[in-house]
Amino acid sequence: MVSASELEELARQAEVDGTAPRVGVIIERDGTVLLLERHDSGPVRVPLKLPGATVKPGETLAEAVARGVREETGLAVTGIRHHVGDFDYLSPDARPVRRLHFAVDVAAFEPIRLTAHARYAWTPLDGHLPVTSSIRRILGTYRDLRGRAAMS
Repeated sequence: MVSASELEELARQAEVDGTAPRVGVIIERDGTVLLLERHDSGPVRVPLKLPGATVKPGETLAEAVARGVREETGLAVTGIRHHVGDFDYLSPDARPVRRLHFAVDVAAFEPIRLTAHARYAWTPLDGHLPVTSSIRRILGTYRDLRGRAAMS
């Protein structure tokens, strides 16, 4: 499990680096990962995404993880197992953002109640992942973490 001090250090480093923290959350069920589809419309198919949230002022990373999962899926986070990795990018208004990714445990995998997305999919980790290249790298790191954990 990720400790509170590890989470505090990740948040502090994002602040020192001048990036706004966001969280992305990996929820795995039997070798599949939960991905969400936005309500975007148009001729270009938008990649699926991990559940997540923008960290609100005064909110801890653990609180943002739990809130993001609850708000986007209705699921309840029971623990943060791993900090999987992160990447930086510029928001649409050119603000630097750091997206921190965590693998979590949830109380139950169903029912999923979407509030801000068109649909969800449990997508095999070893199959084609219809996500951005940045998220594909994060999920690859997660696959490696799982493999190492299974061998120990």
